[in-house]
Amino acid sequence: MSKHNKNHNQPSHSQPDAVRMRIDKWLWAARFYRTRTLAKEAIESGRVHYAGSRVKTSKEIAVGDELQIRQGSATAMSEKTVIVEALSAQRGNASAAQQLYSETEESAERRAYYAEQRKLSNLARPDNKPNKKERRDLQRFKNNQD
Repeated sequence: MSKHNKNHNQPSHSQPDAVRMRIDKWLWAARFYRTRTLAKEAIESGRVHYAGSRVKTSKEIAVGDELQIRQGSATAMSEKTVIVEALSAQRGNASAAQQLYSETEESAERRAYYAEQRKLSNLARPDNKPNKKERRDLQRFKNNQD
């Protein structure tokens, strides 16, 4: 049998494409990241975990798998634990993307708690900067404390 007689339309693995897909493509389709390149960078930097450990970009996931995804900046980092509900190779609108996963109850509670804590920490800040008189009063108060 020559190599020209092979059917190149057949996938090289035994499972159909609808059963498993690459994690970077799924993260992009589920709208966790705007581009596949950003999803790849997040995976490589360790912000995406599968079964509690880091994964490679080429890791194939299936329905029912649990992922831990960290997003945001260092000051407003949020971590989600999601369960893969469906696979899609195409990026759809936001409502279609939400059908691809479900967030665990503990993850939603933890994110709500941290969001509340961030709001409370911002309440201690004044609404405006002190004016010249208030700065002088603060300076006098600090000097009298010593």
